[in-house]
Amino acid sequence: MQYRKLGRTGLSVSEIGFGAWGISGAQWIGADDDISVQTLKTARDHGITFFDTALAYGAGHSEQLINRAFGKSSEVIIASKVPPKNLEWPARRGTPLPDVFPKDYVLASLDQSLKNLGRDHVDVYQFHVWSDEWAACDEWLETAREMRQSGKARAVGISINDHQPTNVIHALDTGLIDTVQVIYNIFDQTPEDELFPYCRKENIGVIARVPFDEGSLTGNVRPDTTFPDGDFRNDYLDATRRKAVWDRVQKIAADAAIPIDQLPELALRFCISDPAVSTVIPGMRTPKRVLANVAVSDAGPLSPNVLEKMRHHRWPSW
Repeated sequence: MQYRKLGRTGLSVSEIGFGAWGISGAQWIGADDDISVQTLKTARDHGITFFDTALAYGAGHSEQLINRAFGKSSEVIIASKVPPKNLEWPARRGTPLPDVFPKDYVLASLDQSLKNLGRDHVDVYQFHVWSDEWAACDEWLETAREMRQSGKARAVGISINDHQPTNVIHALDTGLIDTVQVIYNIFDQTPEDELFPYCRKENIGVIARVPFDEGSLTGNVRPDTTFPDGDFRNDYLDATRRKAVWDRVQKIAADAAIPIDQLPELALRFCISDPAVSTVIPGMRTPKRVLANVAVSDAGPLSPNVLEKMRHHRWPSW
């Protein structure tokens, strides 16, 4: 496993991190708690040090599983998130800050996350949605400062709305934000245009999420693929998108000269090929998947030739 600096936080994190939404038991159907704990421990034992969770993941269940797996161990770096008070994802422009992130609510959510995690601090605490018009609000500025000054959050971050990589620049201009979490994958390469150059210049840590486009870039989503009742992918990967995904991933594999079953490795290597990325956080629900993802770090970034071919597979489909 290779390690990178998480921006100016001073933290060194595994370039392959662990996205813990899938083990929460909410929206992703089929997780088993005992297997999830085993998976978390396997990840740590094989060099993964960065674990990303959220209070909203199973109403704190994901955080509690991380506590069960690691306790107060200093071997792991944990990032969590405060959910919007109005429970609206993504944040809608024009929504007043007090409806989403009032100060007392944010600080109370931080305390609840710490209780779930069994810790007195979290390494990174992130706002789980964002609208950049809030960056000028005095209440938000006070909240961000107090989160860090309290010692309960060593760093403060923002998880950017899906496919809105520039909807954070004003917040970054305040100097109060240490990390950003953003969708970045072969289909959505837009963070490279403006966000990544800004983050490199200002030493902001970048957490790349959704590297597989919710499964599309694993090669396992095909026109006849079905998902369990209640699984959010029934909406995101409807019949039209499933067909389009299958057509596109076959072309990606052909361009990279790999079989379809090597697409997950390609997708993760694409993410770590950009030096702005501190860590990429695929979801993992079995030890077997952990071992496959960990091996990607040893393979390293894509060659310039393959990376250039991947540039042609941008797909602004949202």
